[in-house]
Amino acid sequence: MKVNWGTAIVLAFIGFIAFIMYFVISMNIDDKYNHDLVTDDYYQQELKYQEDIDKVENAKKLLENISWEKTTKGILLNFPNNLRVKDIKGKVFLYRPSNKQLDFDIPISLSNRNLLIPDNRLLDGRWNIKIDWSYNGEAYMFKDDINY
Repeated sequence: MKVNWGTAIVLAFIGFIAFIMYFVISMNIDDKYNHDLVTDDYYQQELKYQEDIDKVENAKKLLENISWEKTTKGILLNFPNNLRVKDIKGKVFLYRPSNKQLDFDIPISLSNRNLLIPDNRLLDGRWNIKIDWSYNGEAYMFKDDINY
């Protein structure tokens, strides 16, 4: 059977469309190509983004900001020395960009200047930490990436 140019072009278009449709369908059906947003309430957080920027700027104005260090027991957060511990309130959010089921938050309750995030809650890999805290009515925020 002879195939002329017109038939070959139509077959090439059909083959190309079938190739593209295969990838579109497989990307939508397969769970390993997950299309989740970083957080479930992404759009609500986007609306409050300017508040977060203001909190980060407030934290930069402090004499000493929050620091962290990796220890054998977990991650140790060090709050500024010049602040009264009992007036510090807030939450620590840890989220894992690769798996949202591992995300968790811890309320800040300090008896000294340090807060320990236990090792049993953290898996090896990248974590994003966000500490949203307040001191005497002023709001602050600390953000960092942790490779644990």
